[in-house]
Order: sequence, then structure tokens, then C-alpha cells
Amino acid sequence: MLPSNARPLARLVLLSLMLTFVLARLVSILIALHRMPNIFFHVHDTHVHHLNYGIFLLAGVGAYLLFSSGPAGPAAAVVYGIGLGLTFDEFGMWLHLNGDYWQRASFDAIVVLVAALGLAGFAPPIRPWRPRLLAAVLLIFGLLIVGSFRLAARAEPRLQSWEQRVQP
Repeated sequence: MLPSNARPLARLVLLSLMLTFVLARLVSILIALHRMPNIFFHVHDTHVHHLNYGIFLLAGVGAYLLFSSGPAGPAAAVVYGIGLGLTFDEFGMWLHLNGDYWQRASFDAIVVLVAALGLAGFAPPIRPWRPRLLAAVLLIFGLLIVGSFRLAARAEPRLQSWEQRVQP
């Protein structure tokens, strides 16, 4: 049984995940196009990717939720969503262990997370679902995946050329 505040918290996670993903991509594009200064963090010659910040945020929220006796509340949901956004924005990099930021796997991972959080935050409870509603949810999920493939296929060559221009 889910707690009564699960749906609103899922919505907060979804919103903060989407905003973080869009902001991370926007900043990366602006840096690649030389429209803003390079703010990437480097330690000696190593570029510290923002997925590391996301991992630390996720670990911090997890520790807080495990060891805190107080209510987690909306703040933990927002920080958790930001951590998910930063981490899964670079999902392709940690899946394939290379430096290519503009991998399809990252975009696909975000689409899957958004769909799952959208269901958690907005779909009716699973028990009363009728076959037609389940079919509609599966159709929407399928369309999201197909749409992400089509969008990524069109955008990927341009994004990779931008990344080659900004290599540190």
C-alpha cells in the first residue's frame, strides 16, 4: 500500500526531473555553441560530469530517508528529482563508458523515467484499471518511445557535431 502523499510526491519528482534535464541540456548546448562560458568543473585534467552531482544528491536523499525520523516531504522529492535528472541525463555515458554526451540511451532513459513517474503521479490506482484503460496507457507509453526514437534520430547528428566543437 502506497502512502497517501505518494502521488503528489511523484508529481514533484517528475517536475524537478524534467526541469533539471531540460536545464542541463540547455546549458550544454549553449556552451557547445559558445553562447555562454564553459562552466564545466575540472579537477586537474578530469572533467567532472554532472552525473556525479546527481549520484551524490541521490545518495544524500537516500541517507536522509533511511536515517531521519522526520517526514521526508516535498523537499526530499524535489532533491531526488534533481538527482535523477542530473544522473540520467548522462545515462548513456555510464552505460557505455565513453565520453559521448549526446547518446540516445540518455534521452531514452529520461523518456522511460518521465513515463513511469507520470503514471505514478497521475494514473488511477492499478486495481480498478479496465482493459481499455490499460491499453490506452500502453499505447501512450509506446508512442513516447517511438517519438523519442524519431526525435533522437533527427537531432543526434547535429548534437554530436556540437559536442566535437566543445571537447575539453
